[in-house]
Amino acid sequence: MKLDLDSSSGNLIRGFNGSAILVGAESFTRPLILTVDRIIRDWDPPAVEQLADRDFAAILALQPEVILLGTGGRQRFPAATVTTAILRQGIGIEVMNTAAACRTYNILAAEYRRVAAALFVS
Repeated sequence: MKLDLDSSSGNLIRGFNGSAILVGAESFTRPLILTVDRIIRDWDPPAVEQLADRDFAAILALQPEVILLGTGGRQRFPAATVTTAILRQGIGIEVMNTAAACRTYNILAAEYRRVAAALFVS
């Protein structure tokens, strides 16, 4: 999937092909956390189903209004306790496959929303 974007708006996703996410001119093949002004490259989460509160600490520190969790090629869900803990902090969380998360991230970023994307590549 190729996305045509205006690169003047910060970190926007230019493409995703199932094995890599293209942010600007940089290609990522490992999980990452993305906001319009930050890229956290060293996010090393367990499998989606094993995600715990501690795996979202770096994301929550960015104080987003919404978190997009892109779970790879198919939609998978973390434990309900994890999403409930995030929602209780007044932060929205949406879980979707990574292709959908990439598209949604760009839309929300273009609307100047405080969005953070936690993206699994495969």
